[in-house]
Amino acid sequence: MSQLTIVANIIAKADKVDLVKAELLKLIAVTRAEEGCINYDLHQDNANPAHFMFYENWQSRELWQAHMGNQHLADYVAATEGAVVEFIVNEMSVIG
Repeated sequence: MSQLTIVANIIAKADKVDLVKAELLKLIAVTRAEEGCINYDLHQDNANPAHFMFYENWQSRELWQAHMGNQHLADYVAATEGAVVEFIVNEMSVIG
């Protein structure tokens, strides 16, 4: 198994920043308790409060994929429907 780094960028609609932030914060504790989660850290851009970024490390891609299928992520998607402008996930590997 090789470690997987995830960088997820979420851009909220300007009038939905507080909603998206609240829903993202709900994901942290439950995700950190998941098998394979090394870290799961949420950031908010200092210049653009509508821009959020998760920096995550997982023991393997398989364990991250299991996380992606969990109910709390489905609940987040339902709660923020129409409130997110952009959601980009990059799967990355340490090379140095």
